[in-house]
Amino acid sequence: MPLPSSTVENYLKTIYKAQAAQRDHGRLVPMGHLAQALNVVPGTATTMVKALAESGLVHYEPYAGVRLTPAGEKLAALVLRRHRLIELFLVKVLGMSWAEVHDEAERLEHAASDKLIDRIDNMLGRPATDPHGDPIPDSSGSMVVRDYQTLLTCPLGTPVVLTRVTDQDAAFLRFLEGNSLKPGQKLRIEARDDAADQVVVRGKRDAKITIGMRAAAKLQVAPAEPEG
Repeated sequence: MPLPSSTVENYLKTIYKAQAAQRDHGRLVPMGHLAQALNVVPGTATTMVKALAESGLVHYEPYAGVRLTPAGEKLAALVLRRHRLIELFLVKVLGMSWAEVHDEAERLEHAASDKLIDRIDNMLGRPATDPHGDPIPDSSGSMVVRDYQTLLTCPLGTPVVLTRVTDQDAAFLRFLEGNSLKPGQKLRIEARDDAADQVVVRGKRDAKITIGMRAAAKLQVAPAEPEG
Protein backbone atom coordinates (compact mmCIF):
# COMPACT_ATOMS: atom_id res chain seq x y z
CA MET A 1 0.00 0.00 0.00
CA PRO A 2 1.51 3.41 -0.95
CA LEU A 3 2.23 5.94 1.74
CA PRO A 4 -0.55 8.48 2.29
CA SER A 5 -0.04 11.84 0.66
CA SER A 6 1.27 14.77 2.66
CA THR A 7 -2.19 16.38 2.45
CA VAL A 8 -3.83 13.32 3.99
CA GLU A 9 -1.21 13.23 6.73
CA ASN A 10 -1.66 16.93 7.49
CA TYR A 11 -5.44 16.51 7.82
CA LEU A 12 -5.10 13.51 10.12
CA LYS A 13 -2.47 15.22 12.25
CA THR A 14 -4.56 18.38 12.57
CA ILE A 15 -7.68 16.43 13.59
CA TYR A 16 -5.60 14.42 16.08
CA LYS A 17 -4.22 17.55 17.73
CA ALA A 18 -7.67 19.18 17.80
CA GLN A 19 -9.16 16.11 19.49
CA ALA A 20 -6.33 16.06 22.03
CA ALA A 21 -7.02 19.71 22.91
CA GLN A 22 -10.66 18.97 23.75
CA ARG A 23 -11.67 17.95 27.24
CA ASP A 24 -14.18 15.47 25.81
CA HIS A 25 -12.12 13.33 23.43
CA GLY A 26 -15.26 11.80 21.96
CA ARG A 27 -16.49 15.15 20.66
CA LEU A 28 -16.42 15.89 16.97
CA VAL A 29 -13.97 18.48 15.68
CA PRO A 30 -16.02 21.25 13.99
CA MET A 31 -15.34 21.55 10.26
CA GLY A 32 -14.84 25.31 10.59
CA HIS A 33 -12.08 24.73 13.13
CA LEU A 34 -10.40 22.19 10.86
CA ALA A 35 -10.56 24.46 7.82
CA GLN A 36 -9.13 27.39 9.77
CA ALA A 37 -6.29 25.31 11.21
CA LEU A 38 -5.33 24.09 7.73
CA ASN A 39 -5.84 27.50 6.14
CA VAL A 40 -8.31 26.20 3.55
CA VAL A 41 -11.90 27.12 2.70
CA PRO A 42 -14.60 24.97 4.39
CA GLY A 43 -15.61 23.38 1.08
CA THR A 44 -12.09 22.11 0.50
CA ALA A 45 -11.93 20.65 4.01
CA THR A 46 -15.30 18.94 3.58
CA THR A 47 -14.28 17.35 0.28
CA MET A 48 -11.08 15.98 1.82
CA VAL A 49 -12.81 14.73 4.96
CA LYS A 50 -15.38 12.85 2.87
CA ALA A 51 -12.51 11.12 1.06
CA LEU A 52 -10.89 10.26 4.39
CA ALA A 53 -14.22 8.86 5.62
CA GLU A 54 -14.48 6.64 2.53
CA SER A 55 -10.98 5.35 3.33
CA GLY A 56 -12.02 4.49 6.89
CA LEU A 57 -9.70 7.01 8.50
CA VAL A 58 -12.31 9.38 9.96
CA HIS A 59 -15.92 9.39 11.07
CA TYR A 60 -17.72 12.35 9.46
CA GLU A 61 -21.11 13.77 10.40
CA PRO A 62 -22.40 16.46 8.00
CA TYR A 63 -23.01 19.83 9.69
CA ALA A 64 -21.54 18.41 12.91
CA GLY A 65 -17.87 17.60 12.48
CA VAL A 66 -15.26 14.87 12.24
CA ARG A 67 -13.19 12.58 14.44
CA LEU A 68 -10.57 9.97 13.74
CA THR A 69 -11.27 6.25 13.57
CA PRO A 70 -8.77 3.95 15.35
CA ALA A 71 -6.95 3.48 12.02
CA GLY A 72 -6.82 7.22 11.41
CA GLU A 73 -5.67 7.86 14.97
CA LYS A 74 -2.75 5.44 14.65
CA LEU A 75 -1.66 6.94 11.34
CA ALA A 76 -1.88 10.48 12.74
CA ALA A 77 0.18 9.47 15.79
CA LEU A 78 2.90 8.08 13.53
CA VAL A 79 3.01 11.37 11.60
CA LEU A 80 3.42 13.20 14.93
CA ARG A 81 6.17 10.72 15.86
CA ARG A 82 8.11 11.59 12.72
CA HIS A 83 7.58 15.32 13.22
CA ARG A 84 8.65 15.40 16.85
CA LEU A 85 11.67 13.14 16.45
CA ILE A 86 12.86 15.21 13.50
CA GLU A 87 12.51 18.38 15.59
CA LEU A 88 14.57 16.84 18.37
CA PHE A 89 17.20 15.61 15.89
CA LEU A 90 17.51 19.09 14.36
CA VAL A 91 18.00 20.65 17.81
CA LYS A 92 20.19 18.02 19.48
CA VAL A 93 22.33 16.92 16.55
CA LEU A 94 22.35 19.84 14.10
CA GLY A 95 22.20 22.57 16.73
CA MET A 96 19.21 24.40 15.28
CA SER A 97 17.10 26.69 17.46
CA TRP A 98 13.88 25.22 18.84
CA ALA A 99 12.17 28.29 17.35
CA GLU A 100 13.01 27.31 13.75
CA VAL A 101 12.65 23.54 13.62
CA HIS A 102 8.86 23.32 13.29
CA ASP A 103 8.70 24.38 9.64
CA GLU A 104 11.66 22.18 8.72
CA ALA A 105 10.01 19.19 10.41
CA GLU A 106 6.75 19.94 8.59
CA ARG A 107 8.58 19.44 5.30
CA LEU A 108 10.70 16.46 6.33
CA GLU A 109 8.02 14.46 8.17
CA HIS A 110 6.37 13.39 4.91
CA ALA A 111 9.62 12.23 3.28
CA ALA A 112 11.31 10.33 6.14
CA SER A 113 10.85 6.55 6.14
CA ASP A 114 9.86 4.62 9.25
CA LYS A 115 13.30 2.95 9.15
CA LEU A 116 15.07 6.31 9.27
CA ILE A 117 12.82 7.55 12.07
CA ASP A 118 13.48 4.40 14.11
CA ARG A 119 17.24 4.96 13.66
CA ILE A 120 16.89 8.56 14.82
CA ASP A 121 14.79 7.43 17.79
CA ASN A 122 17.42 4.88 18.79
CA MET A 123 20.30 7.33 18.34
CA LEU A 124 18.57 9.89 20.56
CA GLY A 125 17.98 7.29 23.29
CA ARG A 126 14.23 6.71 22.81
CA PRO A 127 13.25 10.19 24.06
CA ALA A 128 9.84 10.73 25.64
CA THR A 129 9.42 14.35 24.50
CA ASP A 130 10.51 16.75 21.76
CA PRO A 131 12.29 20.11 22.32
CA HIS A 132 9.00 21.80 23.26
CA GLY A 133 7.99 19.09 25.73
CA ASP A 134 5.42 17.48 23.44
CA PRO A 135 5.17 13.70 23.97
CA ILE A 136 6.59 11.48 21.23
CA PRO A 137 4.48 8.46 20.17
CA ASP A 138 6.27 5.11 20.02
CA SER A 139 6.60 3.02 16.86
CA SER A 140 3.14 1.51 17.42
CA GLY A 141 1.50 4.94 17.67
CA SER A 142 0.98 4.78 21.44
CA MET A 143 1.71 7.93 23.42
CA VAL A 144 1.72 8.82 27.11
CA VAL A 145 0.02 12.19 27.62
CA ARG A 146 0.34 13.62 31.10
CA ASP A 147 -2.14 16.04 32.63
CA TYR A 148 0.04 18.97 33.70
CA GLN A 149 -0.90 22.22 35.38
CA THR A 150 0.04 25.57 33.84
CA LEU A 151 1.59 28.73 35.26
CA LEU A 152 -2.00 29.94 35.73
CA THR A 153 -3.12 26.98 37.83
CA CYS A 154 -0.07 25.76 39.78
CA PRO A 155 0.37 26.82 43.44
CA LEU A 156 2.06 30.12 44.25
CA GLY A 157 5.51 29.94 45.82
CA THR A 158 6.00 26.24 45.12
CA PRO A 159 8.96 25.09 42.98
CA VAL A 160 7.86 23.63 39.65
CA VAL A 161 9.60 22.48 36.47
CA LEU A 162 8.58 23.74 33.05
CA THR A 163 7.60 20.62 31.11
CA ARG A 164 5.81 21.68 27.94
CA VAL A 165 5.19 24.73 25.73
CA THR A 166 1.92 24.40 23.83
CA ASP A 167 2.39 27.38 21.48
CA GLN A 168 5.18 26.91 18.94
CA ASP A 169 5.01 30.30 17.27
CA ALA A 170 8.63 31.21 16.47
CA ALA A 171 8.48 34.70 18.01
CA PHE A 172 6.95 33.30 21.21
CA LEU A 173 9.63 30.61 21.45
CA ARG A 174 12.39 33.19 20.97
CA PHE A 175 10.85 35.27 23.77
CA LEU A 176 10.83 32.24 26.07
CA GLU A 177 14.41 31.32 25.15
CA GLY A 178 15.54 34.88 25.86
CA ASN A 179 14.09 34.53 29.35
CA SER A 180 15.44 30.99 29.97
CA LEU A 181 11.91 29.57 29.91
CA LYS A 182 12.52 26.17 28.31
CA PRO A 183 11.48 22.65 29.35
CA GLY A 184 13.56 21.47 32.29
CA GLN A 185 13.89 24.93 33.84
CA LYS A 186 12.89 25.22 37.51
CA LEU A 187 10.45 28.04 38.29
CA ARG A 188 8.48 29.52 41.13
CA ILE A 189 5.33 31.62 40.69
CA GLU A 190 5.69 34.71 42.83
CA ALA A 191 2.42 36.47 42.01
CA ARG A 192 -0.59 36.59 39.67
CA ASP A 193 -2.47 39.79 38.94
CA ASP A 194 -5.65 39.45 36.87
CA ALA A 195 -6.21 43.20 36.68
CA ALA A 196 -2.71 43.81 35.33
CA ASP A 197 -2.84 40.68 33.15
CA GLN A 198 0.49 39.43 34.42
CA VAL A 199 2.20 36.53 36.14
CA VAL A 200 5.47 37.12 37.99
CA VAL A 201 7.88 34.18 37.82
CA ARG A 202 11.23 33.53 39.46
CA GLY A 203 13.40 31.55 37.07
CA LYS A 204 17.05 30.87 36.38
CA ARG A 205 19.36 32.31 39.06
CA ASP A 206 16.18 33.61 40.73
CA ALA A 207 15.69 36.12 37.90
CA LYS A 208 12.32 37.88 37.93
CA ILE A 209 10.26 37.39 34.75
CA THR A 210 6.87 38.98 34.07
CA ILE A 211 4.60 37.46 31.41
CA GLY A 212 0.98 37.90 30.39
CA MET A 213 -1.84 35.57 31.38
CA ARG A 214 -2.28 34.16 27.86
CA ALA A 215 1.41 33.32 27.69
CA ALA A 216 1.33 31.75 31.16
CA ALA A 217 -1.53 29.46 30.09
CA LYS A 218 0.71 28.02 27.35
CA LEU A 219 3.43 26.92 29.77
CA GLN A 220 2.77 23.57 31.45
CA VAL A 221 4.58 22.58 34.63
CA ALA A 222 5.09 19.67 37.01
CA PRO A 223 6.10 19.69 40.70
CA ALA A 224 9.86 20.02 41.12
CA GLU A 225 11.76 17.20 42.77
CA PRO A 226 13.01 18.14 46.27
CA GLU A 227 16.68 19.15 46.32
CA GLY A 228 19.29 17.32 48.34
